[in-house]
Amino acid sequence: MPNIKPVSDLRNYTEVLREVQKDAPVFLTKNGRGCYAIMDMQEYERLQAQVKLINELNRGRRSGEEKGWMSAEDVRRHFQEKSHV
Repeated sequence: MPNIKPVSDLRNYTEVLREVQKDAPVFLTKNGRGCYAIMDMQEYERLQAQVKLINELNRGRRSGEEKGWMSAEDVRRHFQEKSHV
């Protein structure tokens, strides 16, 4: 269950921060609407890495669709040549 609090609870920010855990952010509302999320720094970095990976995978997919795909043998050959350098 999400941990949702009004932004006014930040007056006692140490209590709010104590409730922030990995995979358990605290969501803050302003005028009854979701406004902010406070999350563990490791969780934030993991999410950023996931976004970067998804963007790179999409970039590769687009490249394959536009320029054509490489065969598995071509990929193997490419990395074998790189490992011998």
